[in-house]
Amino acid sequence: MRDHIVAGNWKMNNNQSETEFFLNKLIKQTKPTDVRVMLAPSFTQLSQAVTILKNDRITVVAQNMNAEFSGAFTGEISADMLKEVGVMTVVLGHSERRAMYHETDEVLAKKVKTALASEMEIIFCFGEELGHRKSGKYFEVVEKQITNALFDLSEGAWSNLILAYEPVWAIGTGETASPKQAQEMHAFIRSLIGQKYNTSLADKVSILYGGSVKPNNAKEIFSNKDVDGGLIGGASLNIDDFMAIVNSF
Repeated sequence: MRDHIVAGNWKMNNNQSETEFFLNKLIKQTKPTDVRVMLAPSFTQLSQAVTILKNDRITVVAQNMNAEFSGAFTGEISADMLKEVGVMTVVLGHSERRAMYHETDEVLAKKVKTALASEMEIIFCFGEELGHRKSGKYFEVVEKQITNALFDLSEGAWSNLILAYEPVWAIGTGETASPKQAQEMHAFIRSLIGQKYNTSLADKVSILYGGSVKPNNAKEIFSNKDVDGGLIGGASLNIDDFMAIVNSF
């Protein structure tokens, strides 16, 4: 049985007081026991979030980390620094990191290996842009991103991997892949893992959908057999919207 997961990515939002207000409200919410809830605040609020949520089941997640363990990398954060404040899960390969900060498949492959060597869990993101979707190359693009970054890993390493398919054209645009499009891609991703490794492993990997998930579409998207939850952006900043999505399974 794969985990159902809803992971909120706050991006560069919520200062200290806003984080405290949100998390204290979140603690009081009744959350389903069969859904794993995650939140990724900004770096400056990670320690605060870990402290506030210490008696809750919510997983605190970092939005990024450096591929190196230490060194002269101004402004960067290492895996050990994250672990020291109690963060054991990290998002890697988000489309905004790929587009704005030019993170390549090769850079991400190195980050993945560093995170795994540090015994961290990874939410690994990938997805096609609008041009790829319109030209019919979306399967090819996704296969390349996954193959280049993940397919030289051992089968055992996959127990620390969660995948997140994010069609770039649907992030923050109000556009959403149809439930049929989401299922089609998630099934394709699972088949790739099955071909490379085996179907038993493929059936164990949780694959999230990320791209304008809202309370009014989450249930239909999550009802697909290969969609195991969502990586939520804007809607994770509103407690009512976020909890509605968490309760959409």
